[in-house]
Order: sequence, then structure tokens, then C-alpha cells
Amino acid sequence: MGGFSSVGRSSGELRPEDERGPASVNAVALLVWLSAGAVAFLPFAFDTSPWDAVTFRVPGNQGNWWHFLAGAPAFLAFPMIWLRLRALFWERLSTAAGRRVIWIVVGLSACGTTLVETPFLLHLAGTSDWQRFAALVLGFGVMITSGVLLLLWRRRIAPTRACIAGLNTAYLANMALVLVVYAGASGRFSSRSGWFVAMVIVWPMILELVWTFAGIFRWRRW
Repeated sequence: MGGFSSVGRSSGELRPEDERGPASVNAVALLVWLSAGAVAFLPFAFDTSPWDAVTFRVPGNQGNWWHFLAGAPAFLAFPMIWLRLRALFWERLSTAAGRRVIWIVVGLSACGTTLVETPFLLHLAGTSDWQRFAALVLGFGVMITSGVLLLLWRRRIAPTRACIAGLNTAYLANMALVLVVYAGASGRFSSRSGWFVAMVIVWPMILELVWTFAGIFRWRRW
């Protein structure tokens, strides 16, 4: 999770030090995101994985733009895995070019999740009222809250940590929506193993995101 540097406290332009964090924390985070990488290829519901969704291989030949946009953010796990590997094995945590690519991908994912939410806003999703409410609150809630905090505190969060928070936000906003939509899907464990794995790994992701912003808030109070 990392700490914050005391350098420049009196300057008014406080920035956290881009710390690597404990190796044990980075190792656990890598394990979580390797599991997220596996989720991209595990069946989520009806024997359909995010990979099937982005390649339009949906049962009944029902693949469409909604399935593509809902499945694509699952692949945000891979740039996060790249960051986690660098934290463990590289001296430099990230590069300027790599961070630009990550922010572009995060922005595209946020736009895609917004489009995925559109049928819920227009009452066209065919879900129950509670699913519609939960999908809208969780999807938009995560993006808006985290986006506002990242924007307001951008000068006080290290570049790599900001990228991690951005990827966490984009991944969780979409995954929360998909988990809600397919919560009542029937089938054997093997036909929706990705859903169960995702339900486990989102919690440490949420914890890290909350921990990151809580750390910045404490630093601001100083």
C-alpha cells in the first residue's frame, strides 16, 4: 500500500512518494490479479466467458455490442499484472509511455461501462428492479466516486499508484455490474466458475482502493 514522503510538506504541492510497498503485499496483489486474468477465460454464466463475449461467441448466436463492452474490461487484469510484476522484479515501477497507455485503456473502459449501463437507465435491460438499481448504483457509483477523488487529489498521489487506482476503478465498476446481472444465473459451478472466482477477488481490490484513498485523505489532513 505504501507510505508517503515527507519531502515538500511546506511547499503546498505535496506528492506521495512512488513507493514499491512491502514485497508480501505486492505478491498477494499479483496473485489476486493473476486470478482476475484467469477470470477473463473462465465461464461467467451459461458457459460463456468474457473472452467468448468479446469474440461474440455467445450461446444462441446472441453476441452483440453489449456483451463485447461487458466482457472487455475483464482484460484490464493484464496491464495490472504488468504493474504488479514490475513492483516485484523491476527497479522502475512504471514508464511514462506505459502510464499513458493505461489511462487511455481506463478511459475507454469507463466509456464502455457507461454504454453498458444505458439499457438499465432506459429500462431496457430486462432485469428485476433490484438488479437495475444495484447495477446503476455500483457501476456509476464506483466510477464517479473514484474519478472525482483521483481528479481532486491528483497532485498528491504517485503516478504508478494513480494508475493502479484507475485500473481498480474501471475493473470494479464493470465487474460489479456483471456480478449483479448474472447473480441469479443457473447452472453448475463449472459453467459459471468465473462468477464465483470474481466474487472472491473483488473484495481485496475494493480494500486496496479504499486503503489508497484513505491514505491520501490522512495525508491531506497533515
